[in-house]
Amino acid sequence: MDQSQALSMIAALAQETRLAAFRLLVRAEPNGLVAGEIGQRLGVLQNTMSGHLGTLADAGLITGHREGRTVRYEIEPDAVRSLLTFLAEDCCNGRPELCRLVGKHDQLPFGKAWAAGRVFNVLFLCTANSARSILAEAIVNHDHSSSFRAYSAGSSPAGKVAPEAMALLERLGYPTTRLRSKSWTEFSRLGAPKMDFVFTLCDAAASETCPAWPGAPMSAHWSIPDPKATSGSAAERNIAFANSFRMLERRIGVFASLPFSELERVALKKRLDEIGADR
Repeated sequence: MDQSQALSMIAALAQETRLAAFRLLVRAEPNGLVAGEIGQRLGVLQNTMSGHLGTLADAGLITGHREGRTVRYEIEPDAVRSLLTFLAEDCCNGRPELCRLVGKHDQLPFGKAWAAGRVFNVLFLCTANSARSILAEAIVNHDHSSSFRAYSAGSSPAGKVAPEAMALLERLGYPTTRLRSKSWTEFSRLGAPKMDFVFTLCDAAASETCPAWPGAPMSAHWSIPDPKATSGSAAERNIAFANSFRMLERRIGVFASLPFSELERVALKKRLDEIGADR
């Protein structure tokens, strides 16, 4: 990459809406997002958003392909890597392999921390924070507390935990005294615990624009059916809650067993997405 290409990319990112759109597309890899959804999440009019996306595409940072009457955009990974390489190639007097900006420090973001026994923070999100995310928080803190500390929150918290969720956890011997329904804004405030991983558990929460989490945690969408939406008898609702618990228990177990010290960032993100796709 030459200087003119780097300047073009940096100039394209040097605007609030375009930078926000680019970051959305990075989080949406590998599937990308359609133009209308990007504008909706950012609260930007369609024509204005199309202009910003065109600027990013002209700079080579993203690419778009038509799907019917809309366009789906994705980042250009090779272009982004080239820009980062260009910015760091003179590091340490031309020895970028010695620089903390590149190399193994980026490829293995969790390796040293994992080897040192650091506990990673995990945040589970859903809309009401009364059932699925509560169950996930309890599972991690009971079954995997040696490596992870879990929290949960919601975009529109119900203010109380679903009684079926509390009853299920108590029957299974999981502590419930600290479980509460709360807003996700608690974890974007100054002084909040820094998250290493953020997982959305309902489709509604995944489609909303999340707060800017400090530290840029890794994220994935693990869609879980809402047991509260089950109609019928109390027994049928209890079965729905038990099914959600088992699905979460299985996915969290796979997550906790990942070889964090060996996976580079892209590979780890792929594994997190695969866990969410497992039914």
